[in-house]
Amino acid sequence: MTDTTTGPAGPAAGTRWTLRTATTVYQVRLAPGGGWAELAYWGPALDDPPVPGPLEYAGPTPYSTPADAAACEYAPLGVRHFAQLDLVAERPAPGGEGLRGTVWQHTGDELTDKDGGTELRVHFADDLQRLTATLCYRVHPGHDVVERWAEIGNQGDTPLRLERVRSAGFTVPTPGGALVHHLHGRWAQEFQAGRVELRHGRFTLESRLGLTGLSHSPWVAVQPLAEPDGPTWSAALAWSGSWTIDVDADAAAGTTRVGLGRLPNEAAIVLAPGETLATPPACGLYSGDGLQGVARAWHAYQRTLRRPVTPPVVYNSWFATGFDVRADRQLELARTAAAIGVETFVVDDGWFTGRDDDRGGLGDWEPDPAKFPGGFAEFVAGVRALGLGFGLWIEPEGVSPRSRLFAEHPDWVYRIPGRPMTTIRNQYVLDLGRDDAAAWVWETVDGLLRRYDITYLKWDMNRPMTERGPGPDRDGRHVANFHRILERLRRDHPHVVVEGCAAGGGRVDLATAARCDVLWPSDNTGPLDRLAVQDGFLHGYAPHLMSSWVTDDPGLFDTAPRSLAFRFAVAMSGALGIGADIGAWGEAERAEAARWVALYRSIRHVIRDGEVHRHGDPSLPVYAVEYALEDTVVLLAWRTGPARGSGTHTGRPVRVRLRGVDPAAAYRRRDDGGAHSGGHGGGQGRRDGGRHGGAALAAAGLVPLPDDAADAAVIVLDRE
Repeated sequence: MTDTTTGPAGPAAGTRWTLRTATTVYQVRLAPGGGWAELAYWGPALDDPPVPGPLEYAGPTPYSTPADAAACEYAPLGVRHFAQLDLVAERPAPGGEGLRGTVWQHTGDELTDKDGGTELRVHFADDLQRLTATLCYRVHPGHDVVERWAEIGNQGDTPLRLERVRSAGFTVPTPGGALVHHLHGRWAQEFQAGRVELRHGRFTLESRLGLTGLSHSPWVAVQPLAEPDGPTWSAALAWSGSWTIDVDADAAAGTTRVGLGRLPNEAAIVLAPGETLATPPACGLYSGDGLQGVARAWHAYQRTLRRPVTPPVVYNSWFATGFDVRADRQLELARTAAAIGVETFVVDDGWFTGRDDDRGGLGDWEPDPAKFPGGFAEFVAGVRALGLGFGLWIEPEGVSPRSRLFAEHPDWVYRIPGRPMTTIRNQYVLDLGRDDAAAWVWETVDGLLRRYDITYLKWDMNRPMTERGPGPDRDGRHVANFHRILERLRRDHPHVVVEGCAAGGGRVDLATAARCDVLWPSDNTGPLDRLAVQDGFLHGYAPHLMSSWVTDDPGLFDTAPRSLAFRFAVAMSGALGIGADIGAWGEAERAEAARWVALYRSIRHVIRDGEVHRHGDPSLPVYAVEYALEDTVVLLAWRTGPARGSGTHTGRPVRVRLRGVDPAAAYRRRDDGGAHSGGHGGGQGRRDGGRHGGAALAAAGLVPLPDDAADAAVIVLDRE
C-alpha cells in the first residue's frame, strides 16, 4: 500500500511517502529543509512514480518564495506568504502585539496499517508559536479516495486563535488553465451541473448557512482545459456545516489548487491551552475516465461507508394528506401501499401534538391523541400487521415559537439577547451544540424508537441558522453533536433505516452520507425537474443514497405531463419510494404500479451496487442511465422532449451504446410481463426482447424507445 524512501542526508533532503489506492498513486515528499510537505505525483498506479514528480519545481521564483510556487499539501501563513493558505494562526499577547504567522519544521512521521488500509501522519511544530500540526492521510485498497485532514494543537499556556483552518489543499497539473465542474442550485432545483473555465484567479464555493446548503454542493472536479475528456481530479468535503472551497488556477505555472475546509460563523476558532482541533476530512480522487470515471469512483467509495442494510421501497403519506394526519386515512393508504408491493409505510409531518400547520408543534414530539384515538402504538401495530415496516418523519433541530419546548427552554434556540429573533418557515433552530439540548434530542428520538415499532426514520432540517452569535465554535459543536446522535442511532437501533433530509438536498455531503442510509436530494418531485436534479446528484453521490419518489406533482420548472412509466423510471434510479395519493388512483394505475415495484425489487441490487454510466443529459431528447453489475445490465431511458415527429418526416430513433456490457458475451432481454416501457398517459409500450451480442450493444447500441408514444423504458439484460 505505502512505501517511504529517504534521501542520503536524512528527512529534510528527500523523504517521499507513496500512498497506493485501488488504481492510483498519491506521492508526497518533504521539501528540502523540512519546512513543508508537497505533492509530487497523483495519477494512475505506477510501480515507480517518476522522480522528480510532475508537480515538483526547483526553478526560480522571482517576486515570490519557493513555498508559494510549491504544490504545498498544507500551507500556513508564515511558510507561504502570497498563494492559497490553509492556516492562519495568531497567539494574542495581553496588552501587546501577538505572534502572528506560523513557521514550522518537520518533527517526525508514522505509517500504520489500520482497518485494512494505511494511515500516514506527518508532524510539524512551530516552537516559537507553540503550535503543532499533524497532516493526516488515509487510503484503502478497495477504492481510490485519499482522505486528508489536519490536527492543530495548542502547546502554549494562552489561547491560540485560528482565523483560518482548512482541511487540505490538492494541487493538480492544468497546463493552459482548468475546467472546473461544480454542482449548484437552490431549493427545488438542487444539484444543477455547472462548469467554469478558469485560467487565472480564484473560483469560490461556500455555504454560510450552518449546514451543507442548497446553493452549492461541497464537491468539485478539475480537468486540464486542453484535455476535457482525459485526466480528472475531484475533491469533496466531509462536513455537514458551513464550508468553503477555493479553486485557484495559474495557467502560467500550469497548476490548479483546490483548498477545502470549514467556514466557522465565528471570526476565529479559539484553541485553549492543551487543546487539539481535528478538521473534517477532505477527500480527493483521480480518474483517467473523465467525469463519468470520477462519479463511479465516488460511488465505489461511498459504498464502503454504508451499513449492510437495504433501503426498503417506501410509501410516504405527505403528498396524500399533508398535515391532515388521521389514523383511519393513514391505514387506508397503508393497505393500498401493501397491495402494490411497498415495504415500509412512512408518516410524514403532522403526526405530533400541536401540528395542524407549519406554525406549531416542532419540539413537542408526542403523537397527537386526537389524530390517533386508539393510541399511537395500536396504529403502528396496524401498519405492521399489513407486513409493512413503519417509518416516521422528525425534525429534531426545529422549534416552533408556540411549542412547549420553547416555553420551557427559550435559551436552547439560537438567539442574541436583546435582538429580534428571525423565523424562517415559522420556526427557530435548536442549538444542538449545547450538550443539554443534544442530550434532550437523543432522549426524545431514542424514546420514540423504544416505545414504538419503528423501522424507518426520516430526519429533516427545514431552515438555516440565524442569530448564532459568538461562542466557542458553535458551528463545530452543532455538527459534532448531530454526527454523534446519528452514530448512536446506528449503534443502538441498527434495524432502523435513517433517511437524511434538509428542505430537500440541504445536507448532502460525505459526512452525512457516512451516517445515513439514504439522502433526499430535493423536495421537487416533478418528473422532468427531478431528472435534472438526479443527474447532478449522480456526479458525486451514489445511487444507493438517492431517495426518489413517484408522485402526482407536475414540478415547478418543467410541468409537461409525463406517464406513470416515466415517473417510476425516474424514481427507480435510486432508492424507490412512492408519495402519490394512491387512494385516488384507479385500479389500472395501481396494477401498473405493482408491476413496476415488482420489477424494481428484482433489480434493486443492480441499481444499488452497479457501475453507473450516464448517457447524455436530461436536456437532450433522449437521456439514459445504465447500471451494470456482474451478469446484469439495467438501462433506464426517458424521452425528455416531444416525440420524434410524424411518419411523414425522416427521423431515426436514438440509439444508446452500452458501456457496461462484456463484448465477448451475449445478453437476453428480460421479459417481465409488461413493465418495461410506458407511453404517455401510462399505456404500455412495445417489448422486442430477444438476444443481443455484447459487442453489438457496445458498438451499435440499442433503441430504448422504438415506440413514438412511449416516454420511458426500463430494459433489463441478463448475460447468457
